[in-house]
Amino acid sequence: MTTNIYQRHGFPQELPKAYNPADVEEKWYGYWLKHNIFHSEIDKSKKPYTIVIPPPNITGSLTMGHILNNTIQDIFIRTKRMQGFNACWVPGTDHASIATESKVVKMLKEQKINKYEIGREEFLKHCWEWKEKYGGIIIQQLKKLGVSCDWQRERFTMDDHYYKKVIEAFVQLYKDGKIYRGFRMVNWDPANKSAISDEEVIYKTVNGKLWYFKYPVKDSDEFITVATTRPETMLGDTGVAVNPNDERFKKFIGKKVLLPIVGREIPIFADEYVDMEFGTGAVKVTPAHDVNDHDMGQRHKLEIVNIMNDDASLNENAPREFVGLDRFEARKKVVEKIEQLGLLVKVEDYQNKVGYSERGNVPIEPYLSEQWFMSMQEFAEPALQVVKDGKVNYHPDHWVKTYEHWMSNIKDWCISRQLWWGHRIPVWYCVGDDCCKLECKEPIVSVEPPEKCPHCGSKNLRQDEDVLDTWASSWLWAHDVFVNDEEQNYYYPTDLLVTAPDIIFFWVARMIMAGMYFKKDIPFKDVYFTSVIRDMQGRKMSKSLGNSPDPLDVIRDYGADALRFTVIYLAPLGQDVLFSTEKCEIGRNFSNKIWNAGRFLLMNLAYRQAGAQNIPLNEKLIDKHIDFSDRWINSRFHQTLSELNRAMDKFEVNNASKIIYSFVWNDFCDWYIELAKNRLYSANEEVKSAVLTRALKMFENLLKIVHPFMPFITEELWQRIYERLEGESISTAEYPKLDSVKISVEAETEMEFVQDIITAIRNIRGEMNIPPSKFVKAFIKSAAVKDYQLEYIKKLARVEEIQVSETITKPKASASTIIKNCEIYIPLEGLIDLEVEKNRLQKEITRLEGVLVGIDKKLSNEKFVSNAAPEVVEKERMKKADVEANLLKVREIFDNLK
Repeated sequence: MTTNIYQRHGFPQELPKAYNPADVEEKWYGYWLKHNIFHSEIDKSKKPYTIVIPPPNITGSLTMGHILNNTIQDIFIRTKRMQGFNACWVPGTDHASIATESKVVKMLKEQKINKYEIGREEFLKHCWEWKEKYGGIIIQQLKKLGVSCDWQRERFTMDDHYYKKVIEAFVQLYKDGKIYRGFRMVNWDPANKSAISDEEVIYKTVNGKLWYFKYPVKDSDEFITVATTRPETMLGDTGVAVNPNDERFKKFIGKKVLLPIVGREIPIFADEYVDMEFGTGAVKVTPAHDVNDHDMGQRHKLEIVNIMNDDASLNENAPREFVGLDRFEARKKVVEKIEQLGLLVKVEDYQNKVGYSERGNVPIEPYLSEQWFMSMQEFAEPALQVVKDGKVNYHPDHWVKTYEHWMSNIKDWCISRQLWWGHRIPVWYCVGDDCCKLECKEPIVSVEPPEKCPHCGSKNLRQDEDVLDTWASSWLWAHDVFVNDEEQNYYYPTDLLVTAPDIIFFWVARMIMAGMYFKKDIPFKDVYFTSVIRDMQGRKMSKSLGNSPDPLDVIRDYGADALRFTVIYLAPLGQDVLFSTEKCEIGRNFSNKIWNAGRFLLMNLAYRQAGAQNIPLNEKLIDKHIDFSDRWINSRFHQTLSELNRAMDKFEVNNASKIIYSFVWNDFCDWYIELAKNRLYSANEEVKSAVLTRALKMFENLLKIVHPFMPFITEELWQRIYERLEGESISTAEYPKLDSVKISVEAETEMEFVQDIITAIRNIRGEMNIPPSKFVKAFIKSAAVKDYQLEYIKKLARVEEIQVSETITKPKASASTIIKNCEIYIPLEGLIDLEVEKNRLQKEITRLEGVLVGIDKKLSNEKFVSNAAPEVVEKERMKKADVEANLLKVREIFDNLK
C-alpha cells in the first residue's frame, strides 16, 4: 500500500480550518534542506542562473532592509529554479574589520583586558571565538525567512580559500604597479585609530562656532585676523594665506606672523584657493590637518607639523601644556589662552558640515599618514563603459548618473587600515641589524611568508601591521566565492545583484572593476537597487530611533510568507517604503484567502477530508464539460502569466506581486471558485469530477506562480493536491508556461458582462438594504444575456427568478441600473418596507442638503478662501464634490421607490 507524504512524516492529514504559519514553516524548511532542494552543482545540460548574496556583517542581526533585499533575491532564484535553470544562490558573511574589532575590543574592555597588552595573536583568537559564537546569528535568522540559498556553498570572507584569493589579488596588483605606499592626507577615525575611505565618512550638519583670532605681524604693530572652526589646529599652523586679488591684504604678502602660543614664525602668502568672502578673507594654514591646507602647503613648500596622536590627543609637537589633551579639551584651552593674550576678536555661531566616521560615530580628523593606496583611474574607465554600454544594467536606471559622476571623479583608494582583524597586508620589511643594502629598503610582497630577505639573506623580517579595507576583500566576492576555475567558468558572470544603493560606490562599482580586471568580464548582468524602508512618519528605520520592528517578532506574529509578501507589495522600484507591522495584515489576509480556497477544493476531493463530497479526480475529463467560466479563467491565467513574466523581466517585482494578488484574490477566489461551486454541487458526478479536476489543476498552477513570493503556504497546499513522492517539492516543479492561444478576448468580455450584471444586482441589494437572506427577482432588458449564464447570475446575486427580454418595461417601485446597454430592474415590494425606506432616504436627502449649504457658505466666504491654507480650501472643495455625488445617488434611489 502506498503512503503519501503526510503519512510518512506524521503530518495531519486533514487540512486545518485556519492557516497557522508556525505549523508549516519549520517543517518545510527542514524538508527542503534534507532533500538538497537548494543545492547546485555544475550541470552543462542546464543554463545557470546565479546570484551572490550581499554578505551581511558577522556583527549584524536581521533588519527590515535584509527582509526586503533577501526576499527579492529569493523571488528571482525560486522563479528561475522552477523555470529549469540551474539556480545557484551563494550565501555568506563578511568579516567586517572595523565593526567586529570594535565589538571585540568592547567585550575585552568589559573584562578589563587591553587589546595592546595581550598582543595581536591573542587578540585574533578572541576575534575568532567571537565570530564562532555570534557570526552565524544572521544566517540562522535568514533561514526563518525561507530563503533558498545553497547553504553547502556558504562562504566567509576570511575562510582559507577566500583569504588566499584576497592576498593573491594584492600581490598581483602590486606587481602590476596598481598598489603603492605613500604619505597622504587621509580620513582618520580616532575611535578605531584607523584610516577610513571617503565613502565611510558621513557628513552631519553641526551648529558650531567660528572663532576670530589676531595673529601679530612680525616687526610691526599690525595684526592679521583669521577665522577658524577648529581652534586647536592653530598649534600646527605653518602659514597664513590670502587671495592675491584681495586689496585688503596685498601689503602683508611676503611678511611673517608670530604664531600665538607657539611663537613660531610663519609666512603670509597668496593663493587663488582662498575665498575672500569667508571669515576675514585671510585663512590659517595647517598642512598636516586639513586636505586643502595640505595642497596649499605642497604648492608653497610649507613646513608640515603634525600635532595629533592617532587617538586625536595632542602630541609632543604641541606646546607642553597641551600635550596629552583630547582635541576638544585642547580646543577650549586654546580659546582661553588666546583670550588671555588679548587676541580673540569675536566668536560667531556657525553651521557647517562635519565629517563623522560611519563606524566610530566620531568626527574624523584629516590626518597625514603613510598608507597603502590603489590607483583607480585605469580600473574606472572599463567599469564605467560596461554600464554605459548596457552590459551591466541598473534598476532603476537613474542610478547610472550617480555611478557615472563618481567614476568620472574617482580618487585613489586608501586600502590599508590600522586594525588587526582582517586580511593582513602581505608585505614584509627587512630589519636585519647588519643590513646596509639599498635593495633591502624595498618591501617584500609575497603570497607566502618569505623565510629570508631575497637581497641580503637576513631572516629578521617584519610583516606590515596593517590589514586591508574590508571592501578590498569583498570586491572579489562575485567570482572568488567559486572555489575553482571550472566553477567560475560555469557560474560567472552572475546574473543579478540585489543591493542597497548606499553601497553603490563601496561595493557595486568595485566589484565591476574587479571583475573587469581579474576576470576580463562583468561580474553581473543586472543590479537591482532596493528601496529604503521608513516608518509611517517617513523616518529611516534604525535601532537608535527605536522605530524598527524585530523581523523575527513579525514572523512569529504574522508568518514569514505574510512578511515577505507585504514588503514586496509595498516596495515600488526606486521608491521608499513606508512600513508598519500592522501592514502585514495585507500578507496575512492574502495567505488566508489562498488557504481557504485550497481548503474548499480539497474538502471536495475524495479521501482527503472528513465530511467531504469525495469527488474523484479524473485527468481524462480535464477537457470535458467546459463552459464559459473555464475558458475565462484559462484566459485570465495566461494573461496574468504574460503580465507577470513581463514585470519580472523588467525587475518590477512590486508590480508582479500586485498582478498575482489580483488574479488570486479577484479572478480565482472571488469569481472562479464561486462559479465552480454551482457545478460542484450539481447531481452529475462526471461534471463534478471534471470541474474539480480542472479547478485543482488551475489551483496548482496558481500556487506555482505564488510560490517564489510565499514559499511555505504554497508548499503545504501543493503537497496535498496529489500524491507526491518523497523529495518532491513545488520548489523544483515546472513553472507554468505561457500559452498565448488560450488568451481569449471573447471569453474575458463575456465574463466581464456577467460580472457586471452580478455586481450591479449586489450593489442594488446593498443600497436598498435588502437583507442577505432574501432572494430577489430580476428583470433584464437585453439581447446579450445567454440562458446558460442565468444560473450563475442567480447563484451569485441571490436571485430566485430572472426574466430577460428586449421589450421589458420597468416594474413599479423597483430599483434600476444600466450597464453596457443592459437595463436591470429589481422590484422592491415585499423585500423592504417602502414607506420606512422612503422616510429614511428623505431624511438623508435633507441632511446632505444641509451639509452642502454649510460647505457653500464657507467656500463663498472670501475671508475663509484667502486666509485658510490652500490644502484646507481644497479639502472643502473635495468634500463638496463627494456630498453632491452622494446626494445625486440618494435622490435617484428615492425616485426609484415612487
